[in-house]
Amino acid sequence: MLVFWTFVVAALLGYVIGHYVKPNHKLQKAIKIARETCQAVLEQGNKGVYRTIVTEQNKTSELVIEVKELAVTSGGQVKVEYLEAYYKNPEFRTRKGEALLKEVRELLGDYLPLNEIEWYETSERHEQIKRHLSTLDNLRKHQPEA
Repeated sequence: MLVFWTFVVAALLGYVIGHYVKPNHKLQKAIKIARETCQAVLEQGNKGVYRTIVTEQNKTSELVIEVKELAVTSGGQVKVEYLEAYYKNPEFRTRKGEALLKEVRELLGDYLPLNEIEWYETSERHEQIKRHLSTLDNLRKHQPEA
């Protein structure tokens, strides 16, 4: 008789753990990963494109640089991080990758004029991510802790 009741209690505990505790733990883990991803996207900051004309030995080319905003000064300058750069005329200069970014840093410096950078539109995307974050927070509040 004791073996029968032990088997029944073990089956009941196995059912509870298998159907309620483990899925809840997986859901909590998925919510945590989604929340961290959303926070990372929101913290990326503003990105944009800066364009300038470079002339050397009677040759010209447009230099296009993707930048990330780090800080804005009161004088209308933006401290930027250079993410990617390329020349519209590939024969103008052959540097690519990190060598080109180093050349751009030496050429332009760390600060660029705020009004000359074309910023990517991120407000709609950020609003959507904030809505997702609030939904995740509500899900988290309604889930019992495992």
